[in-house]
Amino acid sequence: MSGQEWPGGKRARLGSAPHVLPAGNRVTVVLGAQWGDEGKGKVVDLLSLDADLVCRCQGGNNAGHTVVVDTVEYNFHLLPSGVINHNATAFIGNGVVIHLPGLFEEAEKNLKKGPGESFSVSIWVFNFHQAVDGIQEHQRQQQGGKNLGTTKKGIGPAYASKASRTGLRICDLLADFNEFSKKFKVLAQQYKTSYPTLNIDTEAELEQLKIYAEKIRPLVKDGVYFMYQALHGPSKKILVEGANAALLDIDFGTYPFVTSSNCTVGGVCTGLGIPPHYIGKVYGVVKAYTTRVGVGTFPTEQNNEIGETLQTRGREFGVTTGRKRRCGWLDLVLVKYAHMINGFSALAVTKLDILDTFEEIKVGVEYHLDGKQIPYFPANQELLNKVTVKYKDLPGWRRSTEGARTFDDLPSEAQAYIRFIESYLGVPANPGILNLQSPVTLFPPLPPGGLINQILQLSPFTGWVSSITFSN
Repeated sequence: MSGQEWPGGKRARLGSAPHVLPAGNRVTVVLGAQWGDEGKGKVVDLLSLDADLVCRCQGGNNAGHTVVVDTVEYNFHLLPSGVINHNATAFIGNGVVIHLPGLFEEAEKNLKKGPGESFSVSIWVFNFHQAVDGIQEHQRQQQGGKNLGTTKKGIGPAYASKASRTGLRICDLLADFNEFSKKFKVLAQQYKTSYPTLNIDTEAELEQLKIYAEKIRPLVKDGVYFMYQALHGPSKKILVEGANAALLDIDFGTYPFVTSSNCTVGGVCTGLGIPPHYIGKVYGVVKAYTTRVGVGTFPTEQNNEIGETLQTRGREFGVTTGRKRRCGWLDLVLVKYAHMINGFSALAVTKLDILDTFEEIKVGVEYHLDGKQIPYFPANQELLNKVTVKYKDLPGWRRSTEGARTFDDLPSEAQAYIRFIESYLGVPANPGILNLQSPVTLFPPLPPGGLINQILQLSPFTGWVSSITFSN
C-alpha cells in the first residue's frame, strides 16, 4: 500500500502523519480513583465556579455528593453538583439512567428550579426497577448468603433493560404517548412474570409519567448536537463530573461488586456522545486512605482500632444510604491500576487531615500471591482476596494540617507523604493546598484561572490538589 505524498517528494508510512488536534473546546473530567466517596463533589464544586457547562455522563441517583455553600447544604444524586453555579448550564447525558420523580424532587429541593438539560436518549428508571432491585438483593441474600450491597435505586435493572433492548428512553415518552404506554405495559408485564410478588400499578404510573412528560419536554435536547455545539462553538469551560469510581466500573472494577455503568474515562465519550480527542485534562480524586461501602474484597482494610479511627475521624457514612464505610490504608496498587485505565493528568488527594493523629502511616505498594509479587491488579475476586499487601511505612506528623495555607505550611512528613504518592504513580504535579470542610463550604470565591495554588480555609477536610485548571 502506497504512503501519502508529502512535500519534498517523501512518502509517509501509514500512521506517520503529524497529529494535529482539531480546533474546539475540551472537556475537563473529574473521576474517582478508588471505590467512590473520594470527595469528587468537592473538587467539582470548586472547578464549577469557573464553568459554563457541567455534565453528568453515567450512573444514576445511586451516587451522592454533598456541598455546603454559605451554610446551605445541597445533596445531589442525579444533577451535576456544579449546577449550584447559577451561571453554568447543567447537562445530563445519555449514559445516565434517570428516575424522573427523583430528578424533579432533587431539583426542587436543591435549586428551587428545573433540573437543567437532558439527553433525549437517556434511559428511564421506573419505580418497578427500584422494587426489582430490592427483590434481587433479597434473593441473593437468601440463595448465596451474600448480596451485592446495591443502593436499591433500580440502577442495575434499568441498565439491564437497556442492554436487553427493552428499556424505554426519554424520546419514547415525548413522542406518541399511546405507543409509549404499550411499551411500558409490555415491560411491566415482563417484570411481573419474572417476579410474581411484584406489584405494579401501571395505570397510576402512566398517569404520573404523562404529567412529568410535559414538565421535562422543554428541557430535552438532542444530546449529540447539543454537545457538538458546545465543543465547536464559542469558548466554553466544560466540566464533566464522573459518578462512582474506577474500581466500581462495570468492566474494570472489582466485579461483581461494582455498579452498572462505566465510571472510567471511556464512559465520558459514550455517555455524552463526544469524540475522545475532545477530552482534555482528566483529574483523579484520591482519598488519603481507602474506604469502601458494602461487600467485596478490600486488601488494605483495617478491621481494628486503626479502621475505627479512620471511620470516626473521617465521618465515613454514605450520602445515599447512610451506611458505614469500611476503612483502611491507602492502596497505591489499586490507584495505579485506575491511572493505567484513565491516564490521569493530575491528582487531588483529599482528607489528608484525617491522618493527623497517626504516629506511623502505612501505604500499600505491592501485592503478593503465593509468595511472589504480582505486577497487576487481579480481576478475579478469589485471587484478589488471597493477596498479601506489602506496605511502605511512613512517619506521621502528629499535628493539625487544618491551618495550612500553602504546601510549605504542611509538616515535612505530610509533604513527604504527598510526594511519595506522586512518585509512586508517576503523575506530574505542581502542588497547591486546599483545606475544605466536609461537606464543602466555600469562601472566598476563586479568582479567574481555576485552582492553581489557591488556598481555602475550610476544615476539617484537607486535600492536596495538583495544579487543577480547565483544559484549553
